[in-house]
Amino acid sequence: MKRLLLTAPLLYLLTLNPSMAEDKFAYFGFEPDIITNYITTKKKPGYVRITVELMLQDASYIEVVEHHSPLLRDAIVEILGKEPEEKIKSLKGREEVRALCTQQVKTLLKKETGNEIIRDVLFTNYLYH
Repeated sequence: MKRLLLTAPLLYLLTLNPSMAEDKFAYFGFEPDIITNYITTKKKPGYVRITVELMLQDASYIEVVEHHSPLLRDAIVEILGKEPEEKIKSLKGREEVRALCTQQVKTLLKKETGNEIIRDVLFTNYLYH
């Protein structure tokens, strides 16, 4: 009974939008986490540690993204390293940084492969000091 209650909403959504059933999203996580410094106003440098997951349009793109992961990691590190402390530490700023990373990763992969591979960039763990 419990399983039926959990699956009933999903089945209902799939009947409303059958294309959802055909979506074959996949995720690619950077290993290890991305750790870099950001701009601070203090004498001590600040750093941020982020677990990044890329939401791919299709599972078949995992090997392509893995091949280009050094380029993508570098782009994310570069963006984070240019951000001020206020932006890194605020929720609104964090979302702006995530959006910048998403746009940059999409642009790089489009340039390298000619395909729109990435759907979104997710920060699943975000620590700063």
